[in-house]
Amino acid sequence: MVRSKAAFVWFNGRIVPWEDAKVHVLTHAFNYGTAAFEGIRAYPHQEEMLIFRLDDHLKRLLRSCSIYGFDIPVSKEELASACVKVIGANDFHEPVYIRPLVYVSGTGVGISFEGYPIEVAVVAVPFSSYFGVSRGVDAMVSSWRKTAASSLPAEAKITGQYTNSVLAKMEALRNGFNEAILLDPEGLVCEGSAENIFLVRDGKLVTPPVNAGILEGITRDTVIKIANEEGIPIQERDVTRSELYTCDEAFFAGTAVEVTPIRSIDRKVIGDGAEGPITKRISHLYQSAVIGKLPGHDGWVTPVYSSRVWSAAQSSEQDQ
Repeated sequence: MVRSKAAFVWFNGRIVPWEDAKVHVLTHAFNYGTAAFEGIRAYPHQEEMLIFRLDDHLKRLLRSCSIYGFDIPVSKEELASACVKVIGANDFHEPVYIRPLVYVSGTGVGISFEGYPIEVAVVAVPFSSYFGVSRGVDAMVSSWRKTAASSLPAEAKITGQYTNSVLAKMEALRNGFNEAILLDPEGLVCEGSAENIFLVRDGKLVTPPVNAGILEGITRDTVIKIANEEGIPIQERDVTRSELYTCDEAFFAGTAVEVTPIRSIDRKVIGDGAEGPITKRISHLYQSAVIGKLPGHDGWVTPVYSSRVWSAAQSSEQDQ
C-alpha cells in the first residue's frame, strides 16, 4: 500500500515541503470533486528511476481536463518535468506512485467554477503492492452499478466520479473480498473499482470494449499491445456476468495493481485457483516493460536521474 507522505511535493510550479502543500477547506475541488488526476508508476532499475508511459498518462490527463473545461495553466512538457523533479527532489530509489492533480482551486459555495483559478500539484510517494497479497485476489460482483456513460464521461479521470468506485470497493472489503467488479447499467461486465479486467477463455484474452463505459487504461493498452505482439488472440467485446464464472483465467490490469491474477469471483474459483499460464506470461512481459527491457518499447520509460530536466534542476540548485 501507499505510505502516507514524502519529503517534497511539486505544488504550483515549485518544489515545496510536504507540509506546505495545502488548500482551503472551501476549495471547489474539495467540495464538488472538480479535479482531474492520473496515477503513474516509476520503478528502480540499477541506479536509475524509470517512469512508465509518462507521456501517455499526461495526454490522458489533458483529455480529462478538456472534457470538464479545466483551463490547465501548464503544458504537458511542464507536467512531465514536474514528475521528474518531484522524484528527484525526494531522492527516491524504490517503486513510486506519482499523482498529478489538476484542480479548481477557488473558494466559495456554488457549483459553477466560472472565473475560478485552476491549480496543479504533483505528488510522489513510495508504493509497493496495491492489494498486499502474493497469490491472487478474491473479487465479488458489486451490487453497485458503474455510473452510466450518459451521466458521467468514463473517458475522464475525475476525482468526484470515483465515489462510485469507493462504494463498490468498501462493499467488497466489508464482505471479505479484496476487490469489486462493477457491471454496467445493462448488467454487462465493466471493470474493477480502479482497474480494468481481462478474462482468458480457450486461449483467447477477452476484455470489455472502450465503449462499455470503462476508463481507457494505460495498462490495459499495454496488455493489449503485448498480447498482439505475442500472438495471443484478443477480443474487445461485451462480457456477460456468467463468463466471469466460466473463464479459464482472469486478471486485473491497472497502474496501481499492475497485472494481478484473480483467484475467485463471488467465491467461485477461477480455473484451479492459481495464476494461469497466459496471465503469468503477460505479467512477466509487463514487468520487463516497466523497466525498459521489453524489446521495441524502451521508449515507454522516462529516466529521472539521467534526464536533462533533473540535471538542469540540480545545476540550478547548485548555482543558488
